[in-house]
Amino acid sequence: MAIKTIELLKGCGSQEEMMEVLAAVASDLGDVIDDVNTLQVIPLKGAMTNEVFQVNWPTKNGGEVRKVLVRVYGEGVDVFFNRGDEIQTFECMSKHGQGPRLLGRFTTGRVEEFIHARTLSAADLRDPEVSALIASKMREFHSLYMPGTKKVQIWHRMRKWLGLAKSLCSPKDTKVFGLDNLDEEINILENKLSRGYQEIGFCHNDLQYGNIMMDEDTRAITIIDYEYASYNPIAYDLANHFCEMVANYHSDEPHVLDYSKYPGLEERQRFIRVYLSSEGKRPSNAKVNQLVKNVEKYTLANHLFWGLWGLISSYVNTIKFDYKEYARQRFQQYWMRKPALLGSPSIVSHDATGNGSLPSFT
Repeated sequence: MAIKTIELLKGCGSQEEMMEVLAAVASDLGDVIDDVNTLQVIPLKGAMTNEVFQVNWPTKNGGEVRKVLVRVYGEGVDVFFNRGDEIQTFECMSKHGQGPRLLGRFTTGRVEEFIHARTLSAADLRDPEVSALIASKMREFHSLYMPGTKKVQIWHRMRKWLGLAKSLCSPKDTKVFGLDNLDEEINILENKLSRGYQEIGFCHNDLQYGNIMMDEDTRAITIIDYEYASYNPIAYDLANHFCEMVANYHSDEPHVLDYSKYPGLEERQRFIRVYLSSEGKRPSNAKVNQLVKNVEKYTLANHLFWGLWGLISSYVNTIKFDYKEYARQRFQQYWMRKPALLGSPSIVSHDATGNGSLPSFT
């Protein structure tokens, strides 16, 4: 529903500063905002940690409307990443023609170019045609040259988050979620998953459907929101995308993950074949199957990563979402899948269950 005032933006940091930035953006675009009541503010769905609005105003060319996107940062999310690095990534992506342009910044958010495309839905990820477009786009994304050391970030970030989780969590949650065992688990994962050749690319690391947009006319895919982007093994990013296929963040219970929807072997093979073929060479079955195997192992790293994210978020984020239950599901999947994927038993946790079984997180 459109609101013809800026009432919706109140409480989103400094309203005066935000209006100054919007006025400056309008001026840069050849427009004038001389009355705040001429603004039309429309809340957009899809963002999990930020608040996002479409803001419209009339242009000088009678009847035409200018559209921009205003992103207000969620409370507490800066504990997960460096906002300066994220802005740098955003600007570099824009230079590569990969996403919206940065139009302006204010203390608690920013103004972005409005992309005339729709945000994908959970169902879109399972559409073979759309999925193939995403696979090709991911290959292009991973091949981008970005500033900074081409060094794997996932393990360092996971250890940092584990330390943060331990500092925030109550003794009960520390015990229930088995946090004291996770240092060893991260070491095991890094050791086993880092063996042999790995292709490193610039990864998005959060490729859920809400961060993918598609132009309905051209079918062009745009990947947005680079808060967690960094260099990592491409297998990790592919695993992240597959794991996100079990989520529907617009359901009545957005935190609930349905693992019966995890893509089957043929679907994963098809996606990775398109991914590897997108640069013009047809990959061998052996190459496809090897990457499929590596990707599946990296789902374990994803479960720990986003399990820690959920647990930390339950302490720092006020958005209505059952972060702790989300974390429980991710950790549970880690412990369930580890024996099959790594060929080794999981750590037995007496603390989490009291009976020497795997953590139950109840």
